[in-house]
Amino acid sequence: MFDLLIRNATLPDGRSGIDIGVRNGRIAAVEPGIAAEAGEVIDAAGQLVSPPFVDPHFHMDATLSLGLPRMNVSGTLLEGIALWGELRPTLTHEALVERAMRYCDLAVSKGLLAIRSHVDVSDPRLVTAEAMLDVRERVAPYIDLQLVAFPQDGYYRGPDAEAALTRALDMGVDIVGGIPHFERTMADGARSVEALCRIAAERGLMVDMHCDESDDPLSRHVESLAAETVRFGLQGRVTGSHLTSMHSMDNYYVSKLIPLMAEADLRVIPNPLINMMLQGRHDSYPKRRGLTRIPQLMEAGLTVGFGQDCVLDPWYSMGTGDLLDVAHMAMHATQMGSGADKRALFDAVTVNSAKIMGLDGYGLEVGCNADMVILQAKDPAEAIRLRPHRLKVIRRGKLLAEIAPEVSRLSLDGRPARVDPADYAPRHAS
Repeated sequence: MFDLLIRNATLPDGRSGIDIGVRNGRIAAVEPGIAAEAGEVIDAAGQLVSPPFVDPHFHMDATLSLGLPRMNVSGTLLEGIALWGELRPTLTHEALVERAMRYCDLAVSKGLLAIRSHVDVSDPRLVTAEAMLDVRERVAPYIDLQLVAFPQDGYYRGPDAEAALTRALDMGVDIVGGIPHFERTMADGARSVEALCRIAAERGLMVDMHCDESDDPLSRHVESLAAETVRFGLQGRVTGSHLTSMHSMDNYYVSKLIPLMAEADLRVIPNPLINMMLQGRHDSYPKRRGLTRIPQLMEAGLTVGFGQDCVLDPWYSMGTGDLLDVAHMAMHATQMGSGADKRALFDAVTVNSAKIMGLDGYGLEVGCNADMVILQAKDPAEAIRLRPHRLKVIRRGKLLAEIAPEVSRLSLDGRPARVDPADYAPRHAS
């Protein structure tokens, strides 16, 4: 007897006609034709069943604040930082929680059940940290929320940032953050990397730094991050986010850098939507688009996950909370168009990002948490192409969200009466 039985699922690895049995919030069976009763039965009808989407890089304290105190007219990263600096003194616990909770509602509807959010700790009031810790507790029944202590104004450049970051970690923020390229000098940037990795090693924490979010090919703090990771024995616990300067670096230097990153077992989080929007602003044509070297990093065996980064905030006036939008942009920007490429991109918004966050019990194997999403698509490549409806969103075996399939009804002489976008999946894709 199962609590929940999902029949006729297609899994991301290509297996089809699979049943998934759930008992006590965990997956108890994954096999064809399970002959058992269940309290609830869902027919997946051959559609893709995936583990939930995972966003390893977000700014929940800023989300849904677009237009406050005014719009980012230039559309640049630096104006976004300046706008946030104007808004920050006016932030209240209540407003921060309300916006974050609204975003989490949207996230659940998109099958996004794990998020790592950077929390600005530059304001010594730490109202952002207090609010996000409140949100983390509120959403714990349905979203795994990790928090990064992020000194937005720089660990050394920002006044009182060192003490504020320490206080945020003492309050229960999970991860040590940084922004070395925003320090006053390259030397201060390297010094901040060393100091922050030391703090993480002493406290037994992970590290996730905004690193080299710049078009400057000489912004090379990821090299320091890799070296300090090895020095402090943090392999597998350190993430470099953005890394957009790698887009502009010469190939010889990158041929040295990527092996160093692999030696340190760095995790990598590009943010394709925001990177494509903010980088290359000083170029005319040819115009750089700033996305880091995703195919080469994957080929070197590094764990690459994709983040949404921003939704409707001072830096980005777009965003839907849908990680498949992120994968869709990455596919176009990287020209990763083969079947194998698309499966790798799907992994970047699911299993890779779960690995970066260190999520326990993630996946569709027996013994994993019964967290899953049924999509109106036939396979991962089609999911990226269509960005389809999340027909069912399930956590610990309980239904959190559902939507009717997208079906258009036609009135065309001699043509079918209905169109289902998922029916257009190619029969012989490679």
